[in-house]
Amino acid sequence: MSEAFIFAQKNGIEPQSFFDVISTFFGSPIYDNYGSIMVNEEFEPAGFKMSLGLKDTHLALEAAQEADASLPLAELAKEHFSKGVENGLEDLDWQR
Repeated sequence: MSEAFIFAQKNGIEPQSFFDVISTFFGSPIYDNYGSIMVNEEFEPAGFKMSLGLKDTHLALEAAQEADASLPLAELAKEHFSKGVENGLEDLDWQR
């Protein structure tokens, strides 16, 4: 969702307008909450810290390994979260 907001904004679409459109398709409390946070750029206090996202991603990847399953998107998320934590962003919201 964050990438979609960035892509839309880089192409001249106002974040609120984009949020209004996607809310009609994906209307749910989770999308509404995180979409509002992104539109208003209210990343602090963190709703879910990046360090917790990294921990949960590690747990999912461990479980996948035990089940002999592949989770390529979780691997990608782990890379991003790891870089964020390495850069001192561990206490910021994971969607930032």
